[in-house]
Amino acid sequence: MNTRIYTSGDTLPEGLMEDNFFHSAQFFALCQQTPRHRPYMVTLVDDNGSLLAQMLAVVRYRSSWFPPYYYMHCRIMGEGVYKESSGDAFDQMLKALTSKLGPRMLYVEVSHLSHKMFGYRQLRAARYFPVRWMSIHNSLHSRTPEERITPALQQRIDNAYERGVITDEVKSEDDFKEFMKLLRHHNWLKPKRYIPADEFFHSFSGLPMEEGKEGIELHDDGRLYLTRYHNRVVGCSAVVYSNHQAYLWYAAYRRKSFAWVHPRELTIWHAIKDAHSRGYEHILFMDVGLPFRKNKFREFILRFGGKPVTTYRWFRCSIKWINSLLSWIYRD
Repeated sequence: MNTRIYTSGDTLPEGLMEDNFFHSAQFFALCQQTPRHRPYMVTLVDDNGSLLAQMLAVVRYRSSWFPPYYYMHCRIMGEGVYKESSGDAFDQMLKALTSKLGPRMLYVEVSHLSHKMFGYRQLRAARYFPVRWMSIHNSLHSRTPEERITPALQQRIDNAYERGVITDEVKSEDDFKEFMKLLRHHNWLKPKRYIPADEFFHSFSGLPMEEGKEGIELHDDGRLYLTRYHNRVVGCSAVVYSNHQAYLWYAAYRRKSFAWVHPRELTIWHAIKDAHSRGYEHILFMDVGLPFRKNKFREFILRFGGKPVTTYRWFRCSIKWINSLLSWIYRD
């Protein structure tokens, strides 16, 4: 078996598996057109050149004038896609990618693995260290969303709708500008929360690209939503669909300035209801955070009837002494 790594869409091989959006040629193309992103598609092929597995990693370039910094980090969302699941296949692709990225990468992050212990031995051997993380998903196939939430939360949602709150898709360039404005304002004091350039989100809107700019159409793979109260934008969300699952990837809301209409609750509720109406099996919340004993955001999300699961996110820092120190701090 041999590994191959591609960094240009023009050279991607034919026959890549497209079931998992986060490891697809579509996501590769999206990242390639997004400023400060560079995708790496790792493939594993047999001696005849037939595809056995693939894994997509995305390198992000981050910089600032104040405070001054510049660094690159890499994100892998899930273990990849396999024709036949194999820990050895994951190990071979992980080692090839880690070697390819080299010391220029400040850190590599592996998240959203299918189960907590997937690749534990292989990641440890490659000098990655685990950090306990929280994951929450809501089942949408056995009971309706209304059957899973508390009567008090349902009453709060109903009251907000009666006051005139509505949620709808982004349908115009003005809508898209409002979406990006709120998303960036909501996250500007959250350094861990990386918000890609506008081109990344524009592909999910279904809107035509500006003249002279190239883009891809991903409206079938995701949606952008705006929550309004009397024509004032009070919430927004970005939802992605993959493998019969919906993923709430980004969300923002004006929770304090419009507290009386509960924009946070309405924004999350619409994402859940919409995923249920489209027939998806679950909706997964992409970044609930560290499993602290008291986590306000986690407790808020759980009010919608979701199931919490403790999992791992794996990290590897290119600065050896820092990686060794963090490995000791986060030892099991």
